[in-house]
Amino acid sequence: MKRVQNRPLLFVFLLSLAIVGLVLHETGNTQAVENLILGPVTPVQDHLSSLTNDFSDLIQTFRDVRELRRRNEELQSLADSLMVENVRLKELESENETLRQLLQFTQANPTYSYRAAEMTGHVIGQDPSNLLRSIIIDVGAGDGVAKGMPVVTDRGLVGRIVEVSSRSSKVLLITDVSSSVNAIIQSSRATGIVEGKADGGLVMKYIPQTVTVNVGDIILTSGLGATFPKRLVIGQVTAVHKRDIELFQQAEIKPTTDFERLEIVLVITNFEPIEMAQ
Repeated sequence: MKRVQNRPLLFVFLLSLAIVGLVLHETGNTQAVENLILGPVTPVQDHLSSLTNDFSDLIQTFRDVRELRRRNEELQSLADSLMVENVRLKELESENETLRQLLQFTQANPTYSYRAAEMTGHVIGQDPSNLLRSIIIDVGAGDGVAKGMPVVTDRGLVGRIVEVSSRSSKVLLITDVSSSVNAIIQSSRATGIVEGKADGGLVMKYIPQTVTVNVGDIILTSGLGATFPKRLVIGQVTAVHKRDIELFQQAEIKPTTDFERLEIVLVITNFEPIEMAQ
């Protein structure tokens, strides 16, 4: 009932608004009304628009950060892969260089016989004792290796086989204190015996006093005693010890083989040494 009574008032109100709007339109004053209505609304609208833009920027930033993180992980993974590949290639390059040098050695020494790839042994172990200097190589009796065979690298004499199993062998290094090698000085042709020292070095003993020995002289195997082939490089003289009251002089020898970096060696298989007592 009350709603019916209010209808004339609503009609009068709406009619008044229509008349006012018509008058304002005819007089060109609608802009003032729009300013009156929209004035308070515009700052709120601008603020909401700014908040919306900030929120959109924040969402985009999150997306950018996530994308950058993903790309960073991909780049890190690629860098790791490249590093591993680079290490592998360097190892292959180093191994190929060693093999090339060994090949040159075999070509320069055609009187020796070698057993292709299987006769080239990688060092797979080292005796833990500081006094006993030996290495274990991964070729044995099954590869044609026998006790007493010389072991070399392209840089010189390494030692000789002292123990053999089916697929591995022990090599006594020339730097071992129990090792002795009949040797000759290349320049003077004087002979002596090269022995290992407790500190891992070499000394040439029993050099006649009448012989002039100079620092830098090259020491080779002499072949005497038939324990090693002739003309294998042993090392180079670094110091000479000579006393008039002694029958012989001695020379300190630096081995040409780097025993700390042995990786690949060759076993000479066509040399038959004299049986040595152990």
